[in-house]
Amino acid sequence: MHLAKKETMSLEQYFALAEASVEKLEYLGGEIFAMSGGTPNHAQVAMNVGTALTNRLRGRGCRAYSSDLRIHIPDTGLFTYPDISVICGPILYLVGRKDTVVNPVVLVEVLSPSTEAYDRGEKAAHYRSIASLQSYVLVSIARMAVERFDRASDGSWSLRDCPEVLAIPALGIELPVAEIYAEVDFSAVDASPEALSTRSPLP
Repeated sequence: MHLAKKETMSLEQYFALAEASVEKLEYLGGEIFAMSGGTPNHAQVAMNVGTALTNRLRGRGCRAYSSDLRIHIPDTGLFTYPDISVICGPILYLVGRKDTVVNPVVLVEVLSPSTEAYDRGEKAAHYRSIASLQSYVLVSIARMAVERFDRASDGSWSLRDCPEVLAIPALGIELPVAEIYAEVDFSAVDASPEALSTRSPLP
C-alpha cells in the first residue's frame, strides 16, 4: 500500500467525519483510512464468531461486540474497528467519549486477502501494546484456518494454530472450528479487489 502525502486531520475532525460517514474510518497520526465492507463469507464468519462468543459468555461478566465498536489504542494512537471485541468487567471509555473503548481482553480479525498483511503485521503490533489484551485471534476466509496469539506473563506473545477447536484461555471457553465456518461456502470465494474488504487512505 502506497500512501500519498496529505494534510493531517485533528482528532476532533476525525470524530466529526466518522460520525457522518457510512464507512468505518480508522485514524492514526492525523491520517484517516476508510475500511470498506467485505464478502458474504467474511460477514458470515464474523457473525458466527460473534454469536458463538455471545452464547458462551452470557453470565460470565464478559461481552462480545461487533465491528461497530471503536477501539482506541493509547500507546500508539490508533482508532480502529476490530471484527469482534471482547470486554470483561466494566467498560473503560476514552475520556470524553462514550463510543470508544480502551480495554478489550480478546480481539478477533477475519482475514481478507487485501488486509491480511496489515492484520498480521502493523495492526497486530498496535494490538499487542494494549495492556488489557490477552488474546488476538485471526480467522481465514480462504480456508478453515484459525490462529491464536496469547500474551504470556512476561509480556511475550506466542502463536498457536487451532485446527479443530479455538480455545481461548483468557475467557475459559472453546469454539469448534466447524462452528466458526458454519454456512461458509469456500467455492464462492471471490478474489477480485472490488469484492474484498480494503483499507485505503482518504485523500
